Amino acid sequence: MRQQRFYYLINVQYLGFRFSGWQKQPGQKTIEGMITKTLKFIMPNVQFKILGAGRTDSKVSALDAAFELFINDVPIKDHAVFLELFNENLPSDIRVTGIKQVDESFNIIKDPKTKEYIYLFSFGSKNHPFSAPFITNILENLDLQAMVKATSFFVGSHDFTSYTVKAQKNKQRLRTIEVCEIRENTLFKANFFPEKSYALHIKGKGFMRYQIRMIMGALIQLGKGELSMNDIEESLSSPGSLKLTSVAPGSGLMLHSIEFR
Repeated sequence: MRQQRFYYLINVQYLGFRFSGWQKQPGQKTIEGMITKTLKFIMPNVQFKILGAGRTDSKVSALDAAFELFINDVPIKDHAVFLELFNENLPSDIRVTGIKQVDESFNIIKDPKTKEYIYLFSFGSKNHPFSAPFITNILENLDLQAMVKATSFFVGSHDFTSYTVKAQKNKQRLRTIEVCEIRENTLFKANFFPEKSYALHIKGKGFMRYQIRMIMGALIQLGKGELSMNDIEESLSSPGSLKLTSVAPGSGLMLHSIEFR
């Protein structure tokens, strides 16, 4: 007899600082691994699998990520009770915030979606150690004006070959960025944060591995005077002509929102 399958879209937040990214890996503490372990505990003897909307790297956080939960035979009867039980058993740095049932046609990987990432950074002086999970700290002074100006180069459709690790064969490297701006950080405040910090906002349909962290790395190099405006422009107009090697730390990056259309 064919098993009946039920499909759920679950929203999740997490602080990534102590995790080795989303994807389950042998011998590593990951977000996917912790979620799977918790589901096995709260749903014993239930067959299920989960699939994330994307993979975040080590130490990367999320304010609004999502994963799909596939359950065989036994539907979730009370969504509110399920979320409460789930949160009671997840560690304090992971929280599920919403659940809705979807149908078989929903595809969390292929369905059109828009992601907005934020990269927090500060510069010019040493931060309080408690800021480390949230804000990348550059000790040198940066030319912030040049960095702000250069963000506009990334908006639109470009071949981002220079802004990813060695791509797999036939990997789509033409990506479209809808928003790329540096703003003063007004989103997150704490008494141990520096007096001023900044946020790189990037929004688009999809990003390659390390793409945002390499964009941030290039902007930091520009701010230090190690790259020029022409270098940034050339890296996009002649993909691969400029070898970029700077990958900004994962701990400053967070998935701010994800929207399914």
